[in-house]
Amino acid sequence: MTGQTVVRRDVHRSGRVWSEQALRVVADSREALVTACVPGAEARWPALYAQAGAKDRSVRTEAFDAMASGRWELTDAVWQETDLLLCKPLTSWFSINAFFVPDGDGRRLRNWYVNFEHPTRRTDTGFDTLDLALDLVVAPDLTRWEWKDEDEYAHVRRLGIVSDTEHRAVDAARGEVLAMLTERSGVFAQAKRWAAWRWNRPGPRRTFPAPRTGARHRAAEPLPRADIAARWLGLTRMYRRGVRCLGDGRTVECRRPTRILPAAPARTTCLPPPAT
Repeated sequence: MTGQTVVRRDVHRSGRVWSEQALRVVADSREALVTACVPGAEARWPALYAQAGAKDRSVRTEAFDAMASGRWELTDAVWQETDLLLCKPLTSWFSINAFFVPDGDGRRLRNWYVNFEHPTRRTDTGFDTLDLALDLVVAPDLTRWEWKDEDEYAHVRRLGIVSDTEHRAVDAARGEVLAMLTERSGVFAQAKRWAAWRWNRPGPRRTFPAPRTGARHRAAEPLPRADIAARWLGLTRMYRRGVRCLGDGRTVECRRPTRILPAAPARTTCLPPPAT
C-alpha cells in the first residue's frame, strides 16, 4: 500500500460522507497508517464548510447544524498552503498531523496539530473516520500547546453529533495526547525525525483513485455510537461488517456477520516516516 493514493473519508453515523481527501501512503502497519499530501491534492468538503474557511465561525456553525439535520452537499476543493504529514494510530481517537510551509529553498515544520476523531475503519480505497471538531495545536519544539475549536466541540455536543460515550472517549484521548507530549512518547519521542521529513519526489497532484470496474466501497457499517466508543474505553464491542456505496445516494445490500474485537491497547505509536 506504501506509495499508493488513498482516500480519507469522514463518514457520519448515518453512512453519508461528510468529507473526502486524497492522500499518499508513506508507511502502513497493523498499528498505524502514515499518509501525506501537498497543495493541489483533491478534496471534497461540505459546501457550507468550504464557504466558511477558517475564519467565518457563523457559517461553520451552520455547517454543523446541517450535519445534525443530515442535509448537506459536497463541493470539490483542493488542499492548500501546507505539506501535510498525517499519522493515524488505527485504534486511537485522534490523529497527529505535521504541517510544513515554505522556508527559503526548503520547507519547515510550522506546527503539530492533533485532530480528535473516530478510530480508523479501512476501506477498499483508503480509510474512514469522523472529525469530532476538537483540536490541539502544538508548537514545533513541543514546548507550548493550546486547545482549538472548543466552542465548536461544545456545539456539536449540544447537537448530539458527539454522544456522551464518545465524549468520554475523547476525554481519555485528550489525556493520552497530553501524556505523550509531557513524556515525549509516541510520535513525539521521534519528533526531530518527523520534523525533518520532506516530500522529496514532487510529482502529479494527488487525485482520487479511479473506481475499479465492479468495485464497491467496503466500509464498516455505521455502528451505534456507544459501540464505537466502547472499544477505546477498554471494553470489547460488536462489529458488523457491511458493504455500502457511500456519497452517491445508492446503497447495496449489506452482509452482516458479527464478531468480537479485543479491547484496544492503552498506547499506540507511529514509526518515524521515511523520506518521500
